[in-house]
Amino acid sequence: MRRAFFAFVMVPFMLASSAFAGDAEVKAGQAVIDGQLKALLADDGAKAYSFAAPNVKQVFPTVDAFMNMVTNGYPPVRKPQSYSFGKVEQTGPGSIIQQVLIVGPDGKDYEAVYTLQQQPDGTFQITGCSLRASNSLST
Repeated sequence: MRRAFFAFVMVPFMLASSAFAGDAEVKAGQAVIDGQLKALLADDGAKAYSFAAPNVKQVFPTVDAFMNMVTNGYPPVRKPQSYSFGKVEQTGPGSIIQQVLIVGPDGKDYEAVYTLQQQPDGTFQITGCSLRASNSLST
């Protein structure tokens, strides 16, 4: 239910172009997502968890709880065959929505929509992710 809610809320934001987000913020956000996906592929739960924002850690207070959620709820994110960055939007100061186009472990196309928020220390962390099957990988 939580994923469906996030997906419903995020769809209008995905229609915007990447012109709204500053290059530095976009690159920082993409580096965080890339770092988490690489950690998931390497089965490094602690590192993957380190990219999660405090709101995510409040709901999933341990690495094991987080990894269980990702493994069971987001198999294409957990073990992508490949992924690339799509549309991005800056929704406010230090707030980014980033589309990631994924080929899942089943060979099917998926769209993950990540939300990221800049933290007080200046780093970006992932505040949420919605996932849906995609008919095509067009950006």
